[in-house]
Amino acid sequence: MIERVGIVSKPGREDLPDLLRSLTARLDQKGVSYAFDRVTAEYLRAADGFERTELPEDFDLMIVLGGDGTLLSAARGVGATETPILAVNLGGFGFLMTTGPEEALDALDKALAGDYTVLSRTVLEAEVLRDGGRIGLYQALNDVVVNKAAIARLLQLGVYIDGELMCEYRADGLILSTPTGSTAYSLAAGGPVMLPRVEALCVAPICPHTLSNRPVVLPESSRVEIVFRGGDDSTFLTIDGQVGVNLRINDRIRARKADHRVQIIQPRELPFFKVLRTKMNWGGEV
Repeated sequence: MIERVGIVSKPGREDLPDLLRSLTARLDQKGVSYAFDRVTAEYLRAADGFERTELPEDFDLMIVLGGDGTLLSAARGVGATETPILAVNLGGFGFLMTTGPEEALDALDKALAGDYTVLSRTVLEAEVLRDGGRIGLYQALNDVVVNKAAIARLLQLGVYIDGELMCEYRADGLILSTPTGSTAYSLAAGGPVMLPRVEALCVAPICPHTLSNRPVVLPESSRVEIVFRGGDDSTFLTIDGQVGVNLRINDRIRARKADHRVQIIQPRELPFFKVLRTKMNWGGEV
């Protein structure tokens, strides 16, 4: 039963106040309490909201209004609570978003009534080790990426899978992606599209010096270690393209499947390949 709802919004949208008032009026009508992140609170001139990266744990449902970037940040905030997310796309690509603003009230009604299915998405957990100690622990719905912030020399990266050396790369960077992230940066780097239900990860080099280096698909259970062997001070680890940490030579990134998953509400049937054809302009029926 849904008794308390959190609402997270994308900033800079003139159309959001009206949609928010409609959603909160429906929640009031249903007797469901709610709270806002700071962006949403500003739209409605409400009291201070919560930080979306530090969401309260008592929410039964999260409503995310925006695009894929808003959803990615909210998903990290939800973390291990696995609170279901109702994702409302406000224009743009919105590959991960499962409903539009015109359907939002109907989707909310169905969610409150328990009339929905859930897309359960793999999450990556990555820790950065330096001088024998951990300096950061991160979760990613899409990918963890080692790359350069500016034009610089090639990076030297050693990659180990379950303790075994896979490859010593000289490249502009490296992407480790989930099936969800396979349609993001990994795809641009030549990686394969993986269905969300595929239990796999993908390692994709970015512009490798050796052209025979190709993306590699790994079992979801794999433990991946990336060793930063050479580059310069403009090398970063980025999480879902939003959170970054500056790397130093000999830093190690250890990544594995997290113990929790992200639960995205699907209020209606959305065939995966139809989404691909629509969002990515693939050829349709002939």
